[in-house]
Amino acid sequence: MQNRTIEPILLELVLKYPVVTVTGPRQSGKTTLCRKVFPDKPYINLEAPDIRQFAVEDARGFLNAYPDGAILDEIQRTPELLSYIQPIIDEDPVPGKFILTGSQQFNIR
Repeated sequence: MQNRTIEPILLELVLKYPVVTVTGPRQSGKTTLCRKVFPDKPYINLEAPDIRQFAVEDARGFLNAYPDGAILDEIQRTPELLSYIQPIIDEDPVPGKFILTGSQQFNIR
């Protein structure tokens, strides 16, 4: 796997911020980058219909399954999830808790 020049920056950001978002065009290596840099963090792909449905229909239950945070891939598929992440972070702003990835066509409020 090829090293990317952004890796040290990503590692620096997760030491400062509870949520870090990696955006870019489809198939640009966002997921590969995050899974490489954070191999011990649970990875959840919100593109999968059953997982996405769980996240939308029971956001609290979905996020409670990852008390130490996770990589949430394709976050643009569940923009309402961000409204549930914010109070979690407000209550306990642990740096690097959530890593979000998504394409640049965000429909996020």
